[in-house]
Amino acid sequence: MDLERRVAELERRVAALESGDTGHPGQRPGAEPAPEGGTFWALEQLKARLDRMDGADDGGVLFTGAVRVPTGERYEWQYGLTVGELMDADWSEAAESFAALGHPVRMRLLREILGGRGAVAELAALEDLGTTGQIYHHLRQLTSAGWLHTAARGRYRVPPKRVVPLLVALAAAQP
Repeated sequence: MDLERRVAELERRVAALESGDTGHPGQRPGAEPAPEGGTFWALEQLKARLDRMDGADDGGVLFTGAVRVPTGERYEWQYGLTVGELMDADWSEAAESFAALGHPVRMRLLREILGGRGAVAELAALEDLGTTGQIYHHLRQLTSAGWLHTAARGRYRVPPKRVVPLLVALAAAQP
């Protein structure tokens, strides 16, 4: 994005935050409404689909994204479940995945790796990540939980099927 567009976007966001205008209930401050279909176009599509599904009387959730990460790679992902499927699932199975994300150094490692720094040597050169041994400890935790995999010796990568879910989890954690 060129500098003029970036400055214009920042000015627009600041103006929206200062005015307190969020557009519509449930929309983040400064977020643009969808150009077609209204602000809740994805929600409306989900509700229409749930109406056609047996056993979806209690509703459902849908997570989706189309992203390009700083390395230039593009990912598209979508996943949905009914409330019944979620309520019947064993929630304790998600504990390891959430625990792996529950440390600031691990979150920083994920951000750096997604941004293109996948070699342990590159990560060890960054400030505030600890010793090489501590970095390896965090990388093992993230790998064990499926947030990372080894792409080559001493090099890590966020698996393609986890890129959008990671960004969804990060977005869900925003205040």
